[in-house]
Amino acid sequence: MLSASDILKVNNLTKYFGGLAAVSNCSLKIKKGSITGIIGPNGSGKSTLFNLIAGNLKSSDGSVEFNNEDITDIPSYELFSKGLLRTFQIAHEFSNMSVIENLMMVPGNQSGENLLNVLIKSNLIKKEENAVRKKALEVIDFLNLNHLSNELAGNLSGGQKKLLELGRTMMVDAKLVLLDEVGAGVNRTLLKEIGSSILRLNKEKGYTFCMIEHDMDFISRLCNPVIVMSEGSILFEGTADEVKKNEKVIESYLGRSNFNKDKI
Repeated sequence: MLSASDILKVNNLTKYFGGLAAVSNCSLKIKKGSITGIIGPNGSGKSTLFNLIAGNLKSSDGSVEFNNEDITDIPSYELFSKGLLRTFQIAHEFSNMSVIENLMMVPGNQSGENLLNVLIKSNLIKKEENAVRKKALEVIDFLNLNHLSNELAGNLSGGQKKLLELGRTMMVDAKLVLLDEVGAGVNRTLLKEIGSSILRLNKEKGYTFCMIEHDMDFISRLCNPVIVMSEGSILFEGTADEVKKNEKVIESYLGRSNFNKDKI
């Protein structure tokens, strides 16, 4: 059972690929209203853990609780409707659609998806479409993407695509957003803007975030706590400063001589 302050609890989660455990007896908690960082060397199981939580992979053992509900192995499209969303290191935009059209595609169960409704409920469809467009314009304004609202998503830079992915989470009632390397391939200026948007969503709209990231400056600015993974398990949890000083963390990053506190 989750405590009142927790939104997610992972209990001894394990995933085998053949005889290899990519995630092994992994347990953690995410507090409501927090921005939690997950770091670890390449191959430590971070993305696999996200895929298990978000229903993109089925677990070999263990369980996941979200908002006091067992969601173990529930597929991602069902978790989406419950408010658990996941973004990817490589943005998944509709490249031949505009920014605003990408956002308007997000809300599910729109009346216009039913062919019969198109024929007999055109007024209802129009009303819903106007409401979704209004919401999309609010999201675009929040993310300072007004100048790109009619631009094809495929023409956006890597950082702009990451902002669009963030915007897509705002089109539904997101309760927990899993961000997979939101800073990967993004220039410093846009990364700062993405970080500011995440902080605003957290503080102004109450979003809870859990993010995988290698940029320790970015993690330090946004995240508390920071969870360190190694060999599929949780190695350490603490503040960013505590992580940088922890001997086990330093050793897990290939020894002191290769340890970089800025890129971890």
